[in-house]
Amino acid sequence: METLAKRFCVSGAVQGVGFRFFVERAAARLGIAGHVKNLVDGRVEVYAIGSAAQLGALKSELSHGPRMASVDQVTESDAEILPELSHGFTIERDY
Repeated sequence: METLAKRFCVSGAVQGVGFRFFVERAAARLGIAGHVKNLVDGRVEVYAIGSAAQLGALKSELSHGPRMASVDQVTESDAEILPELSHGFTIERDY
């Protein structure tokens, strides 16, 4: 099984609604490594390492978000696998 890395940017009403904690739980459930953080422009960025199936499932979760969120768009781009982020999933502090 090939390991990939993706960077997702989620836009909409996604800050201040528990989105990062939602992503952390989803990543743990799916066995994905990486991190999630708020961006200055109001989006949330997710850097994720996993298999194609794991990353596809995460993208699906991101498009729904937690109950209080309203997701407008999820963009996806390929990323380099960063070894320092390949063990566990963390929430990065704001900006």
